[in-house]
This record gives sequence, structure tokens and C-alpha cells, in this order.
Amino acid sequence: MNIPNILTLVRFLLIPGFVYAFFCMPEGNVYAAIIFILSGITDVLDGYIARHFNQVTKLGTLLDPLADKLMVLTVLTSLWLKGFIPFFIIEVLAVKELAMIVGAAFLYRKQKIAIPANAYGKAATFLLYVAIIFSLFRWPYNLFLMILALGLAVIAFFVYAFEFFKKAI
Repeated sequence: MNIPNILTLVRFLLIPGFVYAFFCMPEGNVYAAIIFILSGITDVLDGYIARHFNQVTKLGTLLDPLADKLMVLTVLTSLWLKGFIPFFIIEVLAVKELAMIVGAAFLYRKQKIAIPANAYGKAATFLLYVAIIFSLFRWPYNLFLMILALGLAVIAFFVYAFEFFKKAI
């Protein structure tokens, strides 16, 4: 167990904290936003520490993206349950993530390689975080930002799919 893995485990613990804050606390959107931002910071921090200090582990490689996906899907589901965003956003992102997980597992099992993140995926993730913060506070343009992030995520998916087929063949 190293610092990046501990930070990843903290992100798992932040998920129920987000749900509690968002649904049960007065001014819960403020606390939920803080928890969500803290989750994003720990994600960046654990990746930086793992790569810079050669602390990448198989456990971290498996748990890090799982923590990210669970947090984002939990937040989006919470936003949908409160009527802040439409359900199709969750559907599209869930299908995309499932396809990427299946594709990555297939490629890793077949050839022991992984496709690195691309610029579209990083931009989509950043924009999704911004859109989520806007949605938590119901600020103007929150839905526009969410759909823009969704569009970038779909573009990133097609770039990943293209790389997948190049490497799988």
C-alpha cells in the first residue's frame, strides 16, 4: 500500500460522502461540490505521485479508473435524481465507459497493451468536471457544458476505438 493507492481508496470513501452531503445536508450542493473537487484533486495527485515517484502498482492501475468512474456516475445519477440533468447523459456516458472497459480488457488480455489517454478524453473529463460543478449550483449554461462534455467524450471514444482496432488487428 503506497500513497497513490491510499489516495485512490480515499476517493472511494468520498463517494458516499458526496451522496450524503448532496441529499441530506442543508446547503448540500456546496459540500457536495467540495467533496467532488477534492476527489478530482486526489485523482490528479495520485497519478502524479505514482508516475513521478515510480509507485505505479497493478492495484492502483485497476482501482484508479474505477474510483473515477464510480464517482462521476454517482454524481451524475444524483444530479438526475434531483432533476438537474436529463437521463440520456448518464446513458451515453455509461455505454461509452462500458465499451471502453470491455475493449481495454480485451486488448490487455490479448496483447498486454493499454491505450493511453488522448487529448479529447482529457478535455472531456475536464469539461465534465466543470459542467458538474455548474450543474450542482444550477448555474447558467450547465446543460450546454454537460452536452459539450458529452460530445467530447464521444469523440474521445471514437479516437480510442480507432486506436483499439489498429492495435487489435
